[in-house]
Amino acid sequence: MKEKPLEAGAGLVWERPEPPGRTAPGPLSRDGIVRAAMAIADAEGLVSVSLRKVAAALDAGPMRLYGYVATKEELLDLMVDAVYGEMVSAGPIRGEWREALRSTAHRIRGAAGAHKWFIELVAVGRPNMGPHTLAFLEASLAALSDAPGFKDIDTILHAVRTVSVYAIGAIQSEARDLRVERESGMDEAQWQESFWPYLQRVIATGRFPMIARVVRDAIHPKPEAMFDQGLDCVLDGIAARLSR
Repeated sequence: MKEKPLEAGAGLVWERPEPPGRTAPGPLSRDGIVRAAMAIADAEGLVSVSLRKVAAALDAGPMRLYGYVATKEELLDLMVDAVYGEMVSAGPIRGEWREALRSTAHRIRGAAGAHKWFIELVAVGRPNMGPHTLAFLEASLAALSDAPGFKDIDTILHAVRTVSVYAIGAIQSEARDLRVERESGMDEAQWQESFWPYLQRVIATGRFPMIARVVRDAIHPKPEAMFDQGLDCVLDGIAARLSR
């Protein structure tokens, strides 16, 4: 007997009970489905994730999956929440407030490095409200609860949100550069070499003195160093706000 797909509004996927266990043709679980989907996304990209492909990886009929997830959107939400679960499993966020916020940012960057598709999902749409996502937010907020200067919840929330938004934006920029490199077939040095004659002509006009300084004098650090430099600017801004 085929299982009927659930209606999209049939309760939140986080709280919806799973179907009764079955041993034939093979056991399934919501977690197993999510892990299979994540493996496909890690290996082939987010575009390759579909309920049909996940079912094939689990040697199950696609209709069986609908007992666990009603839509692909629910599956993507579960994948994001699973990544937040990995971030939570790294342990409590400790240290003085700068160290705590730095840890929050680096956990997000680490997760995005392990799962290239992750930042694509968290950067669009409404915030994820899965249990692991909420647990990570709780840990990030709690890490500042006793820090000097963070006497009200709005100050704590603003600091955590600002650092998270910075981290997501910076990681998006890194991901864009990697995508362009992959699609063009040129690494950064090759791309710079191909554009260098054009830049020389532009700079020679004298209309772009600041860009000329960037090309001539800027350090152009590696992505990880650039991420930390930007994060330092954000943390310095929070510190200046606290001192007022």
